[in-house]
Amino acid sequence: MLMKTTIPNGLLQLDAALLKLGPQSFGPFCIQVASGERVAILGPSGAGKSTLLKLMSREWTPASGRVFFNERALCDWTLHDLSRRRAVLPQSSEVAFGLQTDLVIGLGRVARTYDPALAEIVDEAARLARASHLLARRFDTLSGGEQARVQLARVFAQLWDAPDGLILVDEPLAALDPGLQFDLLDSLDIYAAERGHAVVAILHDINHAMSGFDRLLLVKDGQLVNDLPSDASAVPALEALYGVALSVVTNVQGDLVVTPLRNAARARSIA
Repeated sequence: MLMKTTIPNGLLQLDAALLKLGPQSFGPFCIQVASGERVAILGPSGAGKSTLLKLMSREWTPASGRVFFNERALCDWTLHDLSRRRAVLPQSSEVAFGLQTDLVIGLGRVARTYDPALAEIVDEAARLARASHLLARRFDTLSGGEQARVQLARVFAQLWDAPDGLILVDEPLAALDPGLQFDLLDSLDIYAAERGHAVVAILHDINHAMSGFDRLLLVKDGQLVNDLPSDASAVPALEALYGVALSVVTNVQGDLVVTPLRNAARARSIA
């Protein structure tokens, strides 16, 4: 049974938005995201998480239903105006040429014809993304994790001086070591909170979602199967989503830690 959280005055609203890709349908999705809210999208591989994010970003247009941003139809925004309020970090971000990293970060500011603080914003965005030491490098010489940090800095630069924006990120932590994952989640949280930005992120790590986000959108087979707070009450829904039993403990910092329990029968069949 779908549990739906109602958010008044949503910054982003999907109103029965349905997408068709060949014979497959995704949705209809009915979702609201408020300014300043942190929302994690979870689901098994191939569930439709990236598809949902692409509907939110306007990369794909719904076959039926509507998507609104700031109480205005998303399709009515010009790309110029939208880029000053909404930033997207896709799962893979290729750069065609061997640009220096400061230029890649500065690409987040291209919608501004006059940008006297560009150099300062690039430096500050790189610092926040733990990428200052990469500013003298060419982007195509960086490792996957280093490129991810530079692309996150680009997103920071894009909405640096814009209040109440929207950040959409697809697996932002996938290529990073555990220490950097926590550092960048903290940076993203501080950055968004200072500006009132909402953050919607596709994640694979349940613990990152539980500790760093307000709500969980659970997606399976192209459908939103649950929309619920990121607390202990979400555990049964997460078990159903992934088809595993979960153990929940509280660590010394008071955070919930979720651990999958190995299925004994499955382990014997693999052995």
